[in-house]
Amino acid sequence: MIRVDVKKFIRSVLIVLVIIGVFSLFLISPSLSHSEVEYKTIYVMQGETLWCIASELRISNNYYQGKDVRYIVNDLVTVNDLSSKTLSVNQSLQIPTM
Repeated sequence: MIRVDVKKFIRSVLIVLVIIGVFSLFLISPSLSHSEVEYKTIYVMQGETLWCIASELRISNNYYQGKDVRYIVNDLVTVNDLSSKTLSVNQSLQIPTM
């Protein structure tokens, strides 16, 4: 018959639960930040391109601050469900903000 030390067993179970709890906090944290995103609408002016808009957002928008311009362009395409990267004058774009 195998003899189990109850104190060691309980301690081991508690350690495993704490580790699982800590990892779950790291996994949940990024998804919570997405709920804080708000959007503002801008309208495309003559001569503006997605690259131009993304370059400006990289500096002026905290949501995109420090991110690569290519990432911002792709995010704007996704957020606005654009089928093309070509913009039209007065086209509205949803811009994520914090």
